[in-house]
Amino acid sequence: MAKRDYYEILGVAKNASDDEIKKVYRKLAMKYHPDRNPDSKDAEEKFKEAKEAYEMLSDPEKRAAYDQYGHAGVDPNMAGAGGAQGFGGFADAFGDIFGDIFGGAQGGRGRGGPQVYRGADLRYNMEITLEQAANGFETQIRVPGWDNCEVCHGSGAKPGTKPETCPTCGGSGAVRMSQGFFSIQQTCPKCHGTGSYIPDPCGTCHGVGKIKKTKTLEVKIPAGIEDGMRIRLSGNGEPGVNGGPAGDLYVEIHIKAHDVFERDGDDLHCQMPISFATAALGGDIDVPTLHGKATFAVPEGTQTGKTFRLRGKGIRGVRSSYPGDLYVHVQVETPVKLTEPQKEMLRNFEKSLTEGGARHSPQSKGWFDRVKQFFE
Repeated sequence: MAKRDYYEILGVAKNASDDEIKKVYRKLAMKYHPDRNPDSKDAEEKFKEAKEAYEMLSDPEKRAAYDQYGHAGVDPNMAGAGGAQGFGGFADAFGDIFGDIFGGAQGGRGRGGPQVYRGADLRYNMEITLEQAANGFETQIRVPGWDNCEVCHGSGAKPGTKPETCPTCGGSGAVRMSQGFFSIQQTCPKCHGTGSYIPDPCGTCHGVGKIKKTKTLEVKIPAGIEDGMRIRLSGNGEPGVNGGPAGDLYVEIHIKAHDVFERDGDDLHCQMPISFATAALGGDIDVPTLHGKATFAVPEGTQTGKTFRLRGKGIRGVRSSYPGDLYVHVQVETPVKLTEPQKEMLRNFEKSLTEGGARHSPQSKGWFDRVKQFFE
């Protein structure tokens, strides 16, 4: 089966910029990542296909060879993420505590040296209350991490042995492939860009040079944070490869549903039941806020659905100078389980409202005026 065109796989034009290629690849990697599609072979193949296409087109030399000679100008068996092989299982080892991996390893090669890769970014989901989001707080999280293996001291080699210079690339991490008059540089297939290999790996870390550990991180949640916002903890993501920098850990905030309030930006909304008598006669009522109770006057004749605005009783967002408002939506309650004397009082009260042609029900009067044609 013929290989698909790399540009077609990523869905970009042949003159696409490096940034555009990188952006598209990250979207595809997020969509088809095996962690997100554990039971889909098709997604796994698409992920591998997109990864191979990105690795070719993100390398200027490989892209030039591919543009000129197509697949014949590159050797797909030698394509790969360099030294990322050694740490390919790091994300899985972090377990279900993390969400999606953002992006992937990004690498480069020093002049004549092995390829260096930045570790991938990770996400930690944190659920907090609305009160915590409004006031802010500091907390600690315990997350899996990595440290140098105490047995091999980070070398990955069994004690008494050491990594050896790769005989294929001579320690450079790369080899050159020639085809006629054309020559391109490729990642070394034996050492995967590290410049060395381990003939006798450490039995504790299995040649990785690092072991899993649990670390405690301090997290400061700013007051006014919103649902879905992220806090970056630099350098606490996946470890880098070949001395590359570690990725970042993003703490993503999820705010629990509240029993009383609904948040809309910096504003809060709540439904407030009031008695029939209070709605008819008016009076002061107490309403809850995130900072205690507040009192406001309900005018006589208040109808269900009336909204009152309490300025400054909302939330001050992380980017706001002033707090939002609290909107109280009134609901007039109908009495239930009335006694017979109470029912009789209501009958007499209803009768008194219709005497003398007084207009005590403005909404009913307008509604009946609109629908009277249906009753005639």
